[in-house]
Amino acid sequence: MYRKESEGWFKHTDFILLDMICLQIAFYLAYLINGLGINPYNDLVYRNMAIVLELADLVTMFMLDMLHHVAQRGRYRELIATAGNVVAVGLLGSAYLFVMQEGAAYSRMTFGITLVLYFILSYTTRLAWKRVLASGKWDRNRRSLLIVTTKAEAKEVVETVKLNNYGKFLISGLVIVDKDMAGQSIAGVNVIANSKDAPMYVCQQWIDEVLIVVPDDKPYPDELIKKLEETGVTMHLRMSKIAEVEDRPQFVEKIGSYTVLTTSLNYASPKQLLFKRVMDIAGGLVGCLLTVIIFIFVAPVIYISSPGPIFFSQERIGKNGKKFKIYKFRSMYMDAEARKAELMKQNRVADGKMFKLDFDPRVIGNKILPDGTKKTGVGNFIRVTSLDEFPQFFNVLKGDMSLVGTRPPLPGEVSEYEIHHRARLAIKPGITGMWQVSGRSDITDFEEVVRLDTKYIKEWTPALDIKILFKTVKTVLGKEGSM
Repeated sequence: MYRKESEGWFKHTDFILLDMICLQIAFYLAYLINGLGINPYNDLVYRNMAIVLELADLVTMFMLDMLHHVAQRGRYRELIATAGNVVAVGLLGSAYLFVMQEGAAYSRMTFGITLVLYFILSYTTRLAWKRVLASGKWDRNRRSLLIVTTKAEAKEVVETVKLNNYGKFLISGLVIVDKDMAGQSIAGVNVIANSKDAPMYVCQQWIDEVLIVVPDDKPYPDELIKKLEETGVTMHLRMSKIAEVEDRPQFVEKIGSYTVLTTSLNYASPKQLLFKRVMDIAGGLVGCLLTVIIFIFVAPVIYISSPGPIFFSQERIGKNGKKFKIYKFRSMYMDAEARKAELMKQNRVADGKMFKLDFDPRVIGNKILPDGTKKTGVGNFIRVTSLDEFPQFFNVLKGDMSLVGTRPPLPGEVSEYEIHHRARLAIKPGITGMWQVSGRSDITDFEEVVRLDTKYIKEWTPALDIKILFKTVKTVLGKEGSM
């Protein structure tokens, strides 16, 4: 999924948090300067006002879209925008005092000093933070950008994107379409592939977006574009030369100084993304609390049955190929990974792109008795009831995963992917998803898994997530009831 960067404030959570901190510092300093004491939060009126001002700040930024183009604004435009934000917060704060009839109990001088300090702190902090983003030293929210261009254009395109980057992109490499230059470097960026090898590189590496810029006198690499479409990666095509891209949402935006037509598997508005993230945070908090409770009961049983760590971490592939550590309650013996190779011949997914067994002897307590009877143990109970999945709510809080998405594959599985399989990596992986609630135990055809995952990405809406969550709860409860 993708959305226009310029249309929303969801990606600017760093600016939001910094602004709210500035407001609270201003509130505290104003209380001190006016000689009212050292702790405004002991006074109910002032404590309530501190909360109201923060809420007013959020409402102002959201409703009036105060962070529109915040990274690109110059000093004068930032001055005007910050002033407007402060005035709006002041008006909402005044309205609250009037409605609650607490104006007499709240110092007007303190309120005025708060707004003045808030303006100064917010303005200077925004300018300073934009300098940090422009320097490229803050990579947390940057997207991995692959540039596809010609040898003659490469240096100019790289320098243009770097100059107008605003901290948004990490240039991951170059693909030169008119010459095989793999292994060489242009303007400090490595040429990582030619046109033929580029789709497979995108399939197996962390690439969020692809910018395609070719001169007017050169044809677009249509075959390459078709292959990239299969991977599900977001593409930006220079507007002066538009290639035919079928059956994908399209919109116009700017990458550096280039006006481009952006295409992706789906389009999510800022409000939809905000809803999904808020739902993830709420669900993640509840899930982490339940994880702590489950730990009290599960940890001793795991340790007694198989001495060793209670939690299990493993490297997985996340959105657009980015690697992260996934966490689970350990349900297998300590040598499970070492024994996987000898069990591959029993894999129910024949092509090796996933690993599923009818009966896994690596699971704690699982045994095949001399008479051939299969005996299950605590590890199987943990897996069947999905208790092992609960630590993944920490991954959801971190932002590596979502409540609903596609299941994160292992690096070894991704190395076996064909180009069109990469489309299932176009969103954050989830604890549950469409194919899990469509009978995950019965689906052994990986192509069917990819089909369901791609269907979810293309048809995604907040309502679909809610529907899948309800189905997940029903499925888990149904399994527990049948035990």
